[in-house]
Amino acid sequence: MGERSGLSRREALRLLGLFGAPLAVGGLAGCDNAAPSEGFLGAMERWNARVQAALFDPHRLAPELRPGTETPLAAFPRYFISPGVPAAPAGWRLKVGGLVRTPLTLTVDELRRLPMTSVRVRHHCVEGWSAVASWQGVRVRDLAERVGVDPRATVVELRSFDSGYWSSWDRPSAFHPQTILAYGMNGAPLPPGHGAPLRLYSAVKLGYKMVKYLTEVNFLPGPTGGYWENQGYEWFAGV
Repeated sequence: MGERSGLSRREALRLLGLFGAPLAVGGLAGCDNAAPSEGFLGAMERWNARVQAALFDPHRLAPELRPGTETPLAAFPRYFISPGVPAAPAGWRLKVGGLVRTPLTLTVDELRRLPMTSVRVRHHCVEGWSAVASWQGVRVRDLAERVGVDPRATVVELRSFDSGYWSSWDRPSAFHPQTILAYGMNGAPLPPGHGAPLRLYSAVKLGYKMVKYLTEVNFLPGPTGGYWENQGYEWFAGV
């Protein structure tokens, strides 16, 4: 992330003891320790999420890198939970619903007609690797404007055809200007191994929050979990 004076958000969280040791489940890229959702540890996780949300700056941007710094595609790690690369269902469309004025189902071509945003940042994984790609797609907040999201929708839920993978985000993080629904990678159509036809990419969350192989985006009135979050991973998972 960019430079600023005083403690960084990550430093403040470390001082508060909110960062645990990273997990490594099934080769997961970009993960963090968390507490169960019940009892004392569940209460601590909810407190953790409130503190991270309070420290989150929706205007702070990760530094954009120059063209030509992209990691070769073969060297950029892939991740999915299916036994092989998931294949998009016939007639794939993205379903957008929940607390919205105009629910939609959109093809990739229709998504391409919305304002395009390109993000080129370095992705850091807590497992020790980093890589750079440029991602082309639609900001979640631009899609939200298109469908007319209700102010009561505080959570954005994202669902996938990768063996039912899903996650959910707080609205400010989902509406960050560097959070996009990406249909392109390095100026080409998004490859199947990296989430085609559509995936989430962002500079503000850990890797397991970036749902690939998207099928649904739902704007909801309250917190939901996720594939890994329901197994004990941190819900807010900011970086």
